[in-house]
Amino acid sequence: MPLLFGKSHKSPADVVKNLREALIAVDKVPVDLIDPKEKKQEKALEEVSKNVAMIKSFIYGSDSAEPSSEHIVQVAQLAQEVYNANILPMLVKLLPRFEFECKKDVGQIFNNLLRRQIGTRSPTVEYLGARPEILIQLVQGYSYKDIALTCGSMLRESIRHDHLAKIILYSDVFYTFFTYVQSEVFDIASDAFATFKDLTTRHKAISAEFLDANYDTFFAQYQNLLNSSNYVTRRQSLKLLGELLLDRHNFNIMTKYISNPDNLKLMMELLRDKSRNIQYEAFHVFKVFVANPNKPKPISDILNRNREKLVEFLGEFHNDRTDDEQFNDEKAYLIKQIQEMKSSPKEHKKKKEGDQHGAPQPVIGNE
Repeated sequence: MPLLFGKSHKSPADVVKNLREALIAVDKVPVDLIDPKEKKQEKALEEVSKNVAMIKSFIYGSDSAEPSSEHIVQVAQLAQEVYNANILPMLVKLLPRFEFECKKDVGQIFNNLLRRQIGTRSPTVEYLGARPEILIQLVQGYSYKDIALTCGSMLRESIRHDHLAKIILYSDVFYTFFTYVQSEVFDIASDAFATFKDLTTRHKAISAEFLDANYDTFFAQYQNLLNSSNYVTRRQSLKLLGELLLDRHNFNIMTKYISNPDNLKLMMELLRDKSRNIQYEAFHVFKVFVANPNKPKPISDILNRNREKLVEFLGEFHNDRTDDEQFNDEKAYLIKQIQEMKSSPKEHKKKKEGDQHGAPQPVIGNE
């Protein structure tokens, strides 16, 4: 494999030193005075791009041959120089100022360094773990459309490591995802949701512990996603909710969620949404309420009051899904469970009195 530094007669230390000097020059310019066409600024940005490209080209190599032992040693030296010179926080901080290709190169270098291992150690993971502000800056990158997707890529590579995922989960900046996933820019919203999903599902035990400890705060904001006017947001959020509730690690979270009658009412409303996809995803959350063998009384009361309408509604629900055997089995099971629910005489009397006084009831079915 050709060696970049052999060709350029520059050592890893030389390239990193030149990059650091260029980054410092860029950083010296106040944000309100940035002018890429100004000669000194233009030259500094060109130096950044040139040295970032050299580092990327060297790390990834220029052909498909297996890397030589000499090349591996030089990449290790390069990585150590990057850590020693604190290049990564500077690259992340200044990312919005770089030109397009340079932004992409930074993302690839960052992700490659994250994947580097020395035995069982991951030096870049250790480096980032000691500097959580870098991860926080990456999350904040979703606020800037020019770097949002690059930051998202770097975040998801970071989240592969449980220690780094935990840092983000327990930081205040985590809750900004509830804004980012509703971005008006579709690509940013989709990317942010992919990162959000990774944070809440990749490391099961850590996510379950976080959701259990922060249940009220998390689901108060999650409810806004389920009520979003944006179709994609609602559908993705419903699908993820179903996954979270059915994961065995999240038993405590599931128990809390399906004990709340307001959550049941929302799912019953979404079963009648104009979108069939929303209806389908709502079904997979609704079934958890019905299948719970230890339903709290408020949940049983709602299901009982709507028993006949639910049975009728579910009997006609998505009957064209003839090839979906699991769905049809689950639907038949729910119908059977609801049919077998019985009101006590006291509950029946209360229902009758409620009907006479015009008490509002959640209703499913065509009116």
